[in-house]
Amino acid sequence: MRAGAQSARIDAVRRGVAGRLNAPRPALVETNVSGEPHLVDRELVTVVREEWRVVDRWWTEDPVDRRYFEVVLESGRNVCVYRDGERACWFTQRA
Repeated sequence: MRAGAQSARIDAVRRGVAGRLNAPRPALVETNVSGEPHLVDRELVTVVREEWRVVDRWWTEDPVDRRYFEVVLESGRNVCVYRDGERACWFTQRA
């Protein structure tokens, strides 16, 4: 790949990342028996402040089925985590 083409590709990737400031990030989450987060990225959850579910675009080829939790971690940080029902994995976003 030529240096100019490689530089253009890197710039395009950076623009894409910069455009998504609150992009979801994969998370390591352990749950209790009711499915609520108990550990988020190996940090203890002290309080589950809120829980909600989003089911949308079920009529498309890219449906959304997410169970969200706003939690407080042992460090005092507020974190929003969700389980993506379509992908069967967990993500974090800023609360």
